[in-house]
Amino acid sequence: MKGNKSDKRFLRVLCILNLVFLIPIILRKPPIKDWIVVYLFNAVTNGIIDKLLTSYNIVKYPVRFVPKIFNIHILFDFLLYPTFTILYNQVTMKDKPFAIFYKLLFLITPAFLIEVWAVSKTHLIKWKKGWNWYHTFISIMFKSLVTRSFIGIIRKISEKQKIRE
Repeated sequence: MKGNKSDKRFLRVLCILNLVFLIPIILRKPPIKDWIVVYLFNAVTNGIIDKLLTSYNIVKYPVRFVPKIFNIHILFDFLLYPTFTILYNQVTMKDKPFAIFYKLLFLITPAFLIEVWAVSKTHLIKWKKGWNWYHTFISIMFKSLVTRSFIGIIRKISEKQKIRE
């Protein structure tokens, strides 16, 4: 039971750090509408993907926020990862493909190492049915690149509409 208390405390600290420090900083940089689109796209798709993973017992979250309502990791899906994705998109806003890729590697490696630590040392995440560290690493890379491409397409469409006006 002591492990669950420290795991819940860890989740609360992550939530507070994200809400108090990260979100106010990243939402001050224009264009804010792009960051809101990135946040919403990422959060919605995270929820869908995580629901599939938990439904098929590929990933389990024994300690999580609101466990009686959600079997997904709402803190990661709807707050932490979308915030990270906004930061990533801000850092790569005007970059070419190679820079976009290596900056993604640089940014996701610490988050990934924290997840590997959480799997082995806490009750926050349990991988099942052949899910390994490289599945997580590749899926986070792919998902981040999809989100980056999505906002890039929206920007191009927006620029074309401005030219027509």
